[in-house]
Amino acid sequence: MIQSNKLFVAFAFSILCICAPVFGQPKLGKDPVRKIVRAMSLEEKAALVCGTWSAGYAGDGTVGGKTFAVVAGAAGVTEAFDKYGIPHTVMADGPAGLRIDPFRKGTEKSFWCTAFPVGTMLASTWDTALIEECGRAIGSEVLEYGCDVILGPGLNIHRNPMCGRNFEYYSEDPLLSGKCAAAMIRGIQSCGVGTSAKHFAANNQESCRIQNNAIVSQKALREIYLKSFEIAVKEGKPWTVMSSYNRVNGTYSMENRFLLTDVLRNDWGYEGLVVSDWFGKRDTPAQIHAGNDLLMPGEKAQVEEIIEAVRSCKLPEGDLDICAQRVLEYVLKTPHFRQYPYSDNPPLASNAAVSARVASEGMVLLKNDSEALPLKEGSNISLFGVNAYDGIVAGIGAGFVNSSYKVNLDEGLRNCRLVLNPRTDVAYKSYMQFCQEALGEENARKRLGDRVFPGEAVLSDAFLGQRASDSDVAVISIGRLSGEYNDRYTKDFYLHPDELDLIRRTCDAFHSKGKKVVVVLNVCGVVETASWKDLPDAILVNWLPGQELGNATAAVLCGKVNPSGRLPMCFPVDYRDHLSSENFPFDYTSKHSDWAYDAPERKIPNLGWTEYREGIFVGYRYFCTKAPHKLSWPFGFGLSYTSFEWSDATLSRRGDDFSVSVKVCNTGSCPGKDVVELYVSAPGVAENHQGPVADERPIRELKAFAKTPLLAPGESAVLTLSFSAYDMASFDENLSAFVTEAGRWQLQLNRDASTIVKSLPLDIRKALYWKVTRPQ
Repeated sequence: MIQSNKLFVAFAFSILCICAPVFGQPKLGKDPVRKIVRAMSLEEKAALVCGTWSAGYAGDGTVGGKTFAVVAGAAGVTEAFDKYGIPHTVMADGPAGLRIDPFRKGTEKSFWCTAFPVGTMLASTWDTALIEECGRAIGSEVLEYGCDVILGPGLNIHRNPMCGRNFEYYSEDPLLSGKCAAAMIRGIQSCGVGTSAKHFAANNQESCRIQNNAIVSQKALREIYLKSFEIAVKEGKPWTVMSSYNRVNGTYSMENRFLLTDVLRNDWGYEGLVVSDWFGKRDTPAQIHAGNDLLMPGEKAQVEEIIEAVRSCKLPEGDLDICAQRVLEYVLKTPHFRQYPYSDNPPLASNAAVSARVASEGMVLLKNDSEALPLKEGSNISLFGVNAYDGIVAGIGAGFVNSSYKVNLDEGLRNCRLVLNPRTDVAYKSYMQFCQEALGEENARKRLGDRVFPGEAVLSDAFLGQRASDSDVAVISIGRLSGEYNDRYTKDFYLHPDELDLIRRTCDAFHSKGKKVVVVLNVCGVVETASWKDLPDAILVNWLPGQELGNATAAVLCGKVNPSGRLPMCFPVDYRDHLSSENFPFDYTSKHSDWAYDAPERKIPNLGWTEYREGIFVGYRYFCTKAPHKLSWPFGFGLSYTSFEWSDATLSRRGDDFSVSVKVCNTGSCPGKDVVELYVSAPGVAENHQGPVADERPIRELKAFAKTPLLAPGESAVLTLSFSAYDMASFDENLSAFVTEAGRWQLQLNRDASTIVKSLPLDIRKALYWKVTRPQ
């Protein structure tokens, strides 16, 4: 009997030993994250912080040969551990809509996404509520197509107008950029999916972007290039922030503990995940130590390097544990962890309507002499320009979206009950068909929105004269495309000779008959306008407006929508007028070899390194302070079909928080919206701005803005523009602190950066200081 009891006890003990790991296994969502990290092996933690590229994810719905419900064409997938209840999660490109493959193996169903207006156009709305609504529409597609994070928004600064990726980014101004990004983040994440604010930081050129070293003063870094991210992080709270490829002051962003930990987390209080940009493999242990939590899309070598570094004591395992914990905290938020039953049927029709409305709100009317616009219903229009019949809806690269259709301008005008002159229409469509056949093979080899457009059609003076006789008005569309991988070529800044010739001869012909000419700029960014803007009667910038290009543009041209967009950057007389043009890589063609650590380009100025010698004098901060005569159109500029008056401006103060209220009245004859821009001028700056640029503050800086609702003629609205003493501060490198000086400040209510409407004084009785981390 005693022997039997001993055998029973031994058997029971063995069963408990076998089952203990099962019963005691911590599970994500049931146990604290730290407990799961403690239970994971070194190998598991190393794999967790690297994406599944090393496991064989090929973007086709499989990982390591096993089927997993990922989205074909998504950018990457995080690692799963079933025993801990950790699922894969899916990250996909953006930011102007979700980029996934429209077709998948084994099904005839399509998976199209909505192409929304690009970031620059969103910023041109100056309407954060509208941007947030656009974000909700984007978020609905991210969610219903089974993704967890969209890799956007992009909010790098338009340091120079020739950056190839400016269209993805919002503005040359950090406040406008940060507020737009925060609104987009809030909108997308309200759908229960995540965003990735990118590219952190100082990623302001595409040329040699993998190796470029941005040499930036701490003042410029803090006031310009980090400020937009600070606002987005504090007000938007993105799930993830994406570290950039480039170096900042000698250290790769992905290895930069000062940026990723000291600034992002300690100074700003960020609690989310830092994810690397794709294929940006660096010193892997240094990335983990810096706080680059997730390395995407992940390589087997990275996993092995982490394991070896921990075992050799080159990387504290505690650093790895912190990154692993943040990855799990991110996973807990995701639809895949929640087991959300995504439908693969997002509301594409309603999202297209949102896209069209946002696009029409972001168009900027630069010129409108003698009320050339809006066009009268039933007008007979001669529509010129290859991009009128083949519009540009988005840029090249990660920002491209696979949408099921695009509405060109000719179709949009017809939808708006305008008549296209049949002779002009037939001539262009015949020309476009010929060009498409000639360029078809070349364009078929291109991807991610890249393509070649034909030159302008050669039209005789006789043809133009006849069209001036049998048309009511001429509309000319000029296009520019740019994108990831390359900066714009200098020739791209200017209108090409055939485009200028078309504008000049069309204006001559139509003006001789008393007819008007409208130019539409379907452009990725700034183009030269000073040499030809006096020729046409009206100029409308419709940017890259997404798939509803034609309908949105026609709605503005025919007056269904009153234009209310404002420029989010300056239009200089010449690109060389930007101070940054002294230190920017012009006309360089990127190649894969410049990714290498020993690439010869690293020894070439503005490729291997770029000195931001202009400091804080970016965009209007320079032009308004030093060179107003070098502006073709100022930052914040935009016209309307109606007029507005501002009155009753008052300043309120509560501690270190301020607000200015102003009454805006529509004094014109049609409904419209207006934008009020609030700039501040520091004590003494307005009187002393003629000194050396390096030793002074800009004459004014944007600190708040607001947009009215649609106001009927005679209707008024009171706008409130809020800001704080911290928002007014400049950075003192000696103190490593933001400082708001004591003295009398000037608050300026402006129509644009150059046009002051009302001014109010603000007295700061004593200087205020906010200390931040000093770089080691």
